[in-house]
Amino acid sequence: MGQINKLKILNDPIYGFITIPNPLIYDLIQHPYFQRLRRISQMGMSYLVYPGAHHTRFHHALGCMHIMQKAIEVLRFKGVDISKEEENALFVAILLHDIGHGPFSHAMEHSIVENVNHEAISLLFMDKLNAEFHGQLSLAIKVFKGDYHRKFMLQLISSQLDMDRMDYLKRDSFYTGVAEGNINSDRLIQMMNVVDDVLVLEEKGIYSIEKFLMARRLMYWQAYLHKTSLVAELILTKTLKRAKELTQKGTVLPCSPPLLFFMQNKIELEDFNDNVLDQFAQLDDFDIVSALKSWQHHDDFILSELSRMIINRDLLKIKLSSEKFPAEEIQLLSERFSSQNNISQHDAAYFIFKGKIKNQAYNKTAEPIHILKKDKTIEDVVEASDQLNLKALSKPVTKYYICYPKQLAEN
Repeated sequence: MGQINKLKILNDPIYGFITIPNPLIYDLIQHPYFQRLRRISQMGMSYLVYPGAHHTRFHHALGCMHIMQKAIEVLRFKGVDISKEEENALFVAILLHDIGHGPFSHAMEHSIVENVNHEAISLLFMDKLNAEFHGQLSLAIKVFKGDYHRKFMLQLISSQLDMDRMDYLKRDSFYTGVAEGNINSDRLIQMMNVVDDVLVLEEKGIYSIEKFLMARRLMYWQAYLHKTSLVAELILTKTLKRAKELTQKGTVLPCSPPLLFFMQNKIELEDFNDNVLDQFAQLDDFDIVSALKSWQHHDDFILSELSRMIINRDLLKIKLSSEKFPAEEIQLLSERFSSQNNISQHDAAYFIFKGKIKNQAYNKTAEPIHILKKDKTIEDVVEASDQLNLKALSKPVTKYYICYPKQLAEN
């Protein structure tokens, strides 16, 4: 058998050529756990609004690794000592930071498994891979958990200006065509430095940071929290909830074995043994779409209606407001819908519901974005900026929504 060349070059529409830096990274990318990310969409149901938004978590993870390479290069050039082992740990940690995402990314986060976020599952995958790769991921896991003594390394992976955010804003902007999200990641990376073990950005890059924060705010309103993506994700969650309810009452629903496993069992973080993790590793967007295609013909009114809505993009109506919707409005709509369709008020709640969304581009209570000023002092970007709009960007904006079937709006 000839030796496989593991130092590959990949072509990416955002950055051009991406190089795989070493054989370990190649082997991790080749692993079935990572290959699964090719079948997990990066932006959930957003393709129902932006037809181009079919890119995957696989694209995003490779993009993050690429800009991490650039960041390490810049920091070393500025005299920051990063050993080969630390460099590799950063590559591994950023490459695997999203490996725990379930189907349709955030859309299914709390419906397939109970109260478990994707970061916790990512860590479980990393631990399993670490055992398979004889401890080669130990330092990466330490960095990912924030247990490594060099604090700036975690900031590169998870902070208010990390490689993750830099890649997803640029990538999601490209695939949706929402130009407002396009940021200058090259400029931001060139401005990075480390002072007293803290990641800082030089003052001359402050306008690029302002643009980055503004892009984040606009992408949330125009893409991630777009009302059509939002209602589609809510319907998907409700569909799975109904499928779980029926399965647990003994109804046999057509779906893949891994999806059936999670519908039959209530899985919380402490239940994640090797078997559960392997079942989770079999799940992707295709299981869900395939199930929805079958369920739209089921004789359960709720399951078939909700599934049909997603398959045919014939969604519930959603209204947004800066004021809360009165409970009486929900009650009135619910009564009308249940009498029209001869279902209970409990069942009508699958179609008529309310909630809220929040957008905060910059969180002042979290670890700040540090600006290194010309006099070598360090300041929070909000204080360092002469733009009043940064103070506004750090205020959370809440909007309330109500969802209900379109025919109720027409009557």
